[in-house]
Amino acid sequence: MKFPEELRYTKEHEWVAVKGNVATMGITDYAQGELGDVVFVELPQAGTAVSAMKALGTIEAVKTVADLFSPLTGKVLEVNTALADRPDLVNHSPFDKGWMVRLEVSDPSELKALLTAAQYRALVEGGGAA
Repeated sequence: MKFPEELRYTKEHEWVAVKGNVATMGITDYAQGELGDVVFVELPQAGTAVSAMKALGTIEAVKTVADLFSPLTGKVLEVNTALADRPDLVNHSPFDKGWMVRLEVSDPSELKALLTAAQYRALVEGGGAA
């Protein structure tokens, strides 16, 4: 499992990378492994306002359907449209080609509530995963 150090994580297994006031988010390597083969991803449209830790879409795998939670409050700038035809990118490249949404961050202080890579690793390796 990969835990990129430069990212922040949620207890619900999303990751976020922030550059300036733009955040790119997706699900973690751990999450895609637990879900199994991803077959569909439902994401919000550009322009949609999202709130930290509120559902912004769903991800469907062979085993289950799960909510996707926004790690931060903001507005959707861009959605990874490649996932419509290739939802399996989430499995093969969760931190690169499998990203889901780019947000314009409205409250950067919310980053402080997210987990570091070490904290997230301890969560999933310690069996404390949600």
